[in-house]
Amino acid sequence: MPFISWEPVYLSLKVAFLATLLSIVAGVPLAWLLARRKLPWTDALGGLVTLPMVLPPTVLGYYLLLLIGRQTWLGKLWEAWFGRPMVFTWQAAVLASSLVAVPLLVRSAQAGFETVNPQLEAAARTLGRSEASVFFTVTIPLAWRGILAGTVLAFTRAMGEFGATLMVAGNIPGQTQTLSIAIYDAVQAGDSTLANTLVLVISGITVTVLLLLNRLAKPPRW
Repeated sequence: MPFISWEPVYLSLKVAFLATLLSIVAGVPLAWLLARRKLPWTDALGGLVTLPMVLPPTVLGYYLLLLIGRQTWLGKLWEAWFGRPMVFTWQAAVLASSLVAVPLLVRSAQAGFETVNPQLEAAARTLGRSEASVFFTVTIPLAWRGILAGTVLAFTRAMGEFGATLMVAGNIPGQTQTLSIAIYDAVQAGDSTLANTLVLVISGITVTVLLLLNRLAKPPRW
């Protein structure tokens, strides 16, 4: 068995976990908005949210470079705060992974919100509940299966992100080299044994997460 550096595994898990958190923070409110607020501009917003699913990853990476590059205001602000550029860091990998993961979470969570009966929310309001209370104590518990499915899909998508991550984070061993990039390196080097081993590792992680989702999403048997 070839020697395996576990740094790409650890980095991929960290990036996927943080990207999933960002996706939840941004995606759940977006999903609720798309499901419940049918305004003239929500269709355009829905299309914009879906865009990362259809654009080539390198195009997404290029857009991110235009957003967080050293010459951009956001890139300059980040460098002023942290003393280093954001590009070619693991934080840039998190941003790239969350960008491609958000659409999956939004679509699944939106479907979950659309199954919630608005009359149940209205009944909670008549009992004096605030909008925030209705959202967290009524809407979220009723839509949890869709949110959970979107969260797992976002995590697995972030685990396998490659193109946009390579564009903005690069391929620095021990710093920004995720599992998918390590697999690419192994294939380019002709090390099929290492590539096969890394593929088994990432496949095992994602399949385990998906199996856990199926187990949690099953209705209880009485």
